[in-house]
Amino acid sequence: MRDFRGRAKSGEAPVDCGRRRNLLVLAVMLCMAALVVRAIDLQVFDRHFLQQQGSKTYVTDVVVPAYRGMIRDRNGEPLAVSTPMQSVWVNAKDHHQAEQDFEDDLKKRKKSPEEAAILLEDYRRRTRDAIREMERLLDLPAGKVAGLLNDNPKRQFAYVIRRIEPPLAERVKNLKIVGVNFEREFKRFYPTGAVSAHVVGFTDLNDGGQEGIEKGYEDVLKGVPGRKRVIRDGKQHIIEDVENISDSAPGRDLELSIDQRIQYIAYKELQRAVAENNAKSASLVVLDARNGEILAAVSLPPFNPNAREDLKESLYRNRAMTEIFEPGSTVKPFVVAAALDGGYVRPNELFVTHGTLQVGRHTVRDVHNYGTMDLTHVIKKSSNVAVSQMALKMPPKYLWDIYSQLGFGASAKAGFPGEAAGRLLHYSKMKDFDRATLSFGYGLSASVVQLARAYTALADDGVLHTVSLLKRDEDPNPVRVFSAKTVKSVRKMMESVIMKDGTAYEARVDGYTVAGKTGTVKKSDGRHGYAGGKYFAVFAGIAPASDPKLIITVMIDEPSAGKYYGGLVSAPVFSRVMSGALRVLDVAPDMEDTMPIVLSRKDASTDGHEID
Repeated sequence: MRDFRGRAKSGEAPVDCGRRRNLLVLAVMLCMAALVVRAIDLQVFDRHFLQQQGSKTYVTDVVVPAYRGMIRDRNGEPLAVSTPMQSVWVNAKDHHQAEQDFEDDLKKRKKSPEEAAILLEDYRRRTRDAIREMERLLDLPAGKVAGLLNDNPKRQFAYVIRRIEPPLAERVKNLKIVGVNFEREFKRFYPTGAVSAHVVGFTDLNDGGQEGIEKGYEDVLKGVPGRKRVIRDGKQHIIEDVENISDSAPGRDLELSIDQRIQYIAYKELQRAVAENNAKSASLVVLDARNGEILAAVSLPPFNPNAREDLKESLYRNRAMTEIFEPGSTVKPFVVAAALDGGYVRPNELFVTHGTLQVGRHTVRDVHNYGTMDLTHVIKKSSNVAVSQMALKMPPKYLWDIYSQLGFGASAKAGFPGEAAGRLLHYSKMKDFDRATLSFGYGLSASVVQLARAYTALADDGVLHTVSLLKRDEDPNPVRVFSAKTVKSVRKMMESVIMKDGTAYEARVDGYTVAGKTGTVKKSDGRHGYAGGKYFAVFAGIAPASDPKLIITVMIDEPSAGKYYGGLVSAPVFSRVMSGALRVLDVAPDMEDTMPIVLSRKDASTDGHEID
């Protein structure tokens, strides 16, 4: 091995390297000592510096919001859509820490007290101006943001405003106010506004369903939020995505049975009727006669789901689904069908009415003395006396079974939250007078959708259908209640109601046969019996009567402009809505001789006449 130790030149003493080595060791030890002193200073005497630096960047998990499923009508038209928005929140602690950091920086730069005071005041002025501009942009009360930032300097989270348009959020971001932060959320938007509001419902600020379909199908519509790991800076801004922990899953879309075209027609016509009759409220349902799909469901008074400030429960309640009333004479066709099917009356039987009927201590009355009547005239003139005579021929259990099979006393199960079940007195508790009143629609209660469902048994030749707010091809659980022969006979009787001398001439639809029944029902006043001068005006009908496609039930609560009979108040609504709906669905007329024809004047340039 070669020896590299220092050697002296010939005749000189050997070179000593120990001194150099000692100097090098001493330098290293001094550096180490300096590092130790600095570490002690930072961790014991000046911990604030490390905390400040550490808070400037840190790793955290954040929620990735998920899209809520869309709600569409049967033709794919959007009824509820989620739109990405920005929400603004503040961290007061960060805001005040930024001001403290600015002061500390001035000290480190060794500014004079006078200069530091001027610069600090300028910093505060610019911050105040930016906050005022933010309040102006967001149309907030003066001082709201300043209050959130200053009332509790240690508060780390408080919303300023939820769900604003991204361009507006960008303008607020450009103000660069420390402690003002942003997060992505979704806002629910309802393109049809008030027209479908009572069916679709609405969500709360956290995008959870609160009413209607939004609430009833919350588990289907809501998505599953994801999570990701990110690096944030001291201003809470995400500066880097570290990893994806779990993907967000969007909610599923819903396709309703509602036809928005028919829904709109029904909404406008019901609005018109409420205004003309100065009514308290109203509701209407349109059903597909063959499979029970709900094509329209309207309730009034209306509300706008896109502007829900100070919204009252009485406005967003879906009356067609959740409110009940006594259906009155609209149930008389069921009594006639039950009596015929059970053999308790003959098709050609005559009823002697005399205008009154004594049942125990009670008296059943007709509006007029109709004398002797056949079954068709019983329905046409809506005789309480005659149907009471029929009901009293039937055993209580038999009559109760028919009403129960038709769905009275049980929820229609259309898929709407809070559906009413109504009330049906059990046969074991029925007195003779109970059977009598039951035959003309008192002593039981139902919702508008329940009444419409019961009419499917009259429209589909005795087969009762379930009802649905979701689009479907066919009813999975139809039930036969009456024989086809009986129902066809009763439906023909119901056509007489629409004749000039019937109770609902206003329900006629040009070009189509109509079968229907009116109901003018006194309103219950609780323990005090029935309120004087307060009525439900009701009409339920089917068209075309020869081959039913649609069922419409209309209920108008407390008409007070003079008219209150179902044939004068609700029947015209039925007529206009049914006419529009049949045109929308392109249903061929079955009575063309009643269609209006307008002839033009002879055109001089042609040899004949033209029809407009």
